[in-house]
Amino acid sequence: MTQRSTRARSRVLLGSAGRALRMWTARQWQVALVASAGFAVIVGTVTVLIPNPVFTREIDTVWWNYPVWLLTSLGAGMLTATYLRPQGVDPSDIENSPGERRTTRMGIAGGLLAWFAVGCPVCNKIAVLALGYSGAITWFAPLQPVLAITSMLLTGIALLWRLRGQVSCPVLPAAGPHPAPRQTEALR
Repeated sequence: MTQRSTRARSRVLLGSAGRALRMWTARQWQVALVASAGFAVIVGTVTVLIPNPVFTREIDTVWWNYPVWLLTSLGAGMLTATYLRPQGVDPSDIENSPGERRTTRMGIAGGLLAWFAVGCPVCNKIAVLALGYSGAITWFAPLQPVLAITSMLLTGIALLWRLRGQVSCPVLPAAGPHPAPRQTEALR
């Protein structure tokens, strides 16, 4: 694939995403805002990016924890809003395609990786069990920026694909009741 065709495909994808966002209803923006805030509060509280009396952090945060946390929260909230079906659409009319399942898995993976990326490396019980305390500092802490970038990429790509799908294959409400299929002479 040439660089020119890659850029053209990227422009088409971003253009489709922009069109989809312009078509969003107030309800979708509200869900995006609430879901973003909810994700931010949950991840921020557990990883002690939001100071709280319940959880503690043994190693201080680094400068990039906050932008990763906020950008992933924003992406997760907007991704959540793409799953709202338009008013008047029957859930059985919406196809559960492999592409939809893929973007769902990518969004979940992005959220989990964000939690691992911004959390305290030695407070993460999985990392400590697998690597030990010194291994968590030596091996897991340097890996956290890679997890952060991966988390933002997965969430962003899933969001772009979902937004593109809203424009290229929109689910529209039915205009009225569908006529019953007619029986043919062969079926009688």
